[in-house]
Amino acid sequence: MLFNSLEFIAFFLFVTPLYYLLPHRFRWFHLLAASCWFYMAFVPVYILILFATIIIDYVAGILIEQAQGRKRRYYLVLSLVANIGVLFVFKYYNFFVGNINAASGLSIPLLKILLPIGLSFHTFQAMSYTIEVCRGNQKAERHFGIYALYVMFYPQLVAGPIERPQNILHQFHERKSFSYENVVNGLKMIAWGMFKKVVIADRLAVYVNEVFDHHAQYEGIPVIIACVFFALQIYLDFSAYSEIALGCAKTLGFDLMVNFRAPYFARSVAEFWSRWHISLSTWFRDYLYIPLGGNRISKPRTVLNQFIVFMVSGFWHGANWTFIFWGFLHGTYVSAENILKGRLRFKMPLLLKRIIILTLVTVAWIFFRATSLSQAFEMIASSVRHIPGQISAILSNADLARLKLLYVNKESSVLFLSLIFCALVFIVESRQKERSITDYFASLSRPLRYATYLFLIYGSIIFGIFEKNQFIYFQF
Repeated sequence: MLFNSLEFIAFFLFVTPLYYLLPHRFRWFHLLAASCWFYMAFVPVYILILFATIIIDYVAGILIEQAQGRKRRYYLVLSLVANIGVLFVFKYYNFFVGNINAASGLSIPLLKILLPIGLSFHTFQAMSYTIEVCRGNQKAERHFGIYALYVMFYPQLVAGPIERPQNILHQFHERKSFSYENVVNGLKMIAWGMFKKVVIADRLAVYVNEVFDHHAQYEGIPVIIACVFFALQIYLDFSAYSEIALGCAKTLGFDLMVNFRAPYFARSVAEFWSRWHISLSTWFRDYLYIPLGGNRISKPRTVLNQFIVFMVSGFWHGANWTFIFWGFLHGTYVSAENILKGRLRFKMPLLLKRIIILTLVTVAWIFFRATSLSQAFEMIASSVRHIPGQISAILSNADLARLKLLYVNKESSVLFLSLIFCALVFIVESRQKERSITDYFASLSRPLRYATYLFLIYGSIIFGIFEKNQFIYFQF
């Protein structure tokens, strides 16, 4: 079930009021049933896979807590193998077999199965539970329904944020009283996220999809615009999902972790990753980077650890060499920053820093969006090769329509509306700083605040694209 659909609106308007009408002892069941319904709206049978892993991890958590010495790690390993095994079969089996077939000439059969929605997300959330129980930071959950709800809580089930048990499990046991402030703040987050998704991200997608899906027909400036637009689209699309997820949870009285903090204002790639998909980047930090030694060891080993983390992060996103290369690029960026740190003899202006970081991140996003490495390299080469001639044509007042800058799919408004609304979002983010979006709205004068709310609602209705476009991160 998509957040940007009429079905979800009906679902939300039913689930939220009923939650507060029910006695506390029945609320966990209500939310679990609602979450099951939400997940089954995609591919119903895959809920059986989810329940199988939930049962394994629930039992493993109790066994880990009761065990002593090496047995704790033994049960943890069994749990991790079960989770990673499911992930491997559905997400990575065809990738490995396909590459083995190509390299060896064999014809090992591939699996004809769909990837369950959000498999990587709820797998990592389940793994964090058993790891934290093994470390002694979390007590094993004895209430099976509450544990199942921890994995399946509908707002963040399919695209995060990837929660830790310490943050969310205890909240399912707490009595939640109706709070007007929570409901209103949650609705504000939902409105802001919905605006970013249906008005901006999905509008940018029109241009991006046209150029990336028919890249041989475009060259130079249109390719560069499409790459920049995708960098904007993926941020607005994914942060919109997170905003809506946090808002839905907030209306029920639950607090989820913030997943984005204006990443495109970062002054380094390392800072970008401290602001982008925070729940995943901190997951890799806590469960992979630090166990490998983190930065407490020699600089060469630290650089190696950073490469490992980013390569794994790239592979987490998708079973394709494009994602692995995307991770490799970010590993290269962060490692280079680590090596050069303190060695530069001049102070770079802040604006120049941000432009450089945005450029590096945007180049990496090309590989994330492309369907193959060859397509990504072709688009980069094409954009660079044809830029001088196109700039010359523009300066000589040549017909811009020939460059296909404004008439992708015969929708000339795409470019202008996208730029206007993107500028609006980044102006808000520049003023928002470290505050939540609801705190920022509250800081506005009353007339401006209510004008903003009306603009978000009516802007979404008038300018929104309501074609049930999936969120980009659903594929992971």
